[in-house]
Amino acid sequence: MNPICQLFGIQYPIVQGGMIWNSGAKLAAAVSNAGGLGLIGAGSMYPDVLKEHIDKAKQLTSKPFGVNVPMLYPNVEEIIQIIIDKKVPIVFTSAGNPKLFTALLKSYNIKVVHVVSSSKFALKAEEAGVDAVVAEGFEAGGHNGREETTTFTLIPTVRKAIKIPLIAAGGIATGGGMLAAMALGADGIQMGSRFAATVESSAHDNFKQIITQTAEGDTQLTLKELAPVRLIKNKFYHEIQELYAQGAQVEQLKAHLGRARAKRGMFEGDLHDGELEIGQVSALIDQILPVSEVFNQILAEFHHEQKRVAQISF
Repeated sequence: MNPICQLFGIQYPIVQGGMIWNSGAKLAAAVSNAGGLGLIGAGSMYPDVLKEHIDKAKQLTSKPFGVNVPMLYPNVEEIIQIIIDKKVPIVFTSAGNPKLFTALLKSYNIKVVHVVSSSKFALKAEEAGVDAVVAEGFEAGGHNGREETTTFTLIPTVRKAIKIPLIAAGGIATGGGMLAAMALGADGIQMGSRFAATVESSAHDNFKQIITQTAEGDTQLTLKELAPVRLIKNKFYHEIQELYAQGAQVEQLKAHLGRARAKRGMFEGDLHDGELEIGQVSALIDQILPVSEVFNQILAEFHHEQKRVAQISF
C-alpha cells in the first residue's frame, strides 16, 4: 500500500495545501471526501474561527482531515491546544522548529508532518520525530524557503537523506506532475494552486479568475528580506520592485506591506493592491473546477502518463 495512504487512512496520496484565505472547512472536506487529505489553513484564522471550521469539517466529512499550522503566527500555542481538544487526527506544521510541538501532538496520537525546503531541514524534522515531510520546491506559491531549490532537484535530494514518507510540493497541478514527483522519490503530492482555483476554495472569485489568467512568468518570488513570497505581478508587486530600485530598507518594505495585505488580495478580491500568492504552476490552470473534477482529471492524467512512459524504449 502507498505509505501516504497508509499513514493518513486515505484513498489517494494527494494532499491539499493548507493555504491562508483559501483553505476553509468546505475545501478541506471536499478533498477528503474525494479520497485525498484536506487541510484547514489555520494561518489566516483566529482561534475561535479555527474552532468553527474544525466543527464544520466534521459535519461535512467522516473521512480524515487535518490542520496546517504556520508556527510563526501569533496564538500558535492556543491553536495547538484547540487541535488537541478537538481531536484533529493530522497536523502539518511549517515556518518554524518541528521540535516545538511534535512530541506533544504525537502524545495525543496525532500524526505530524512538517514542511521543509531543503534536505538539511528534512533531516531535522525526521530527528524531531515527525511522521512525514513535505518537501516544497521554489516553484510553489506563497511563502517559500530561502534556498531557491526547485522541486525537480529537491525531491531526490530529500529522498536520499530521509527514511520517512515524503510528500512533494511546488509546481504540481497535473497527473503528469504527480507521476514525475513519484518517479523522483516522493510517496505522494501536495497541491496548493490547483485547489485554490476550485469551487470550494474560500478565496474570492476575483482571485480564482486571475489564477486561470496567469501565464508563464507572471509570478515572482520577492520580499526575501521579510519572508520570501511568490506573488502575481500586480500593482502592489510593481510598487515593491520600485522600492527595491530606490534602495528601500527592511522597515520601508514592512511599512508598504502593512497589515492584512494577503487577505485584501485573496479573500477580498483586490487584484491591484492586494497580495496575490500563487505558484508558477498557475500557468497550467485555466478552469475553476469542483474538487471532485480536479481529482478525476489528476487521476486520469496520472494513469495515462504512466502508460505512455511505460511504452518508451531506448
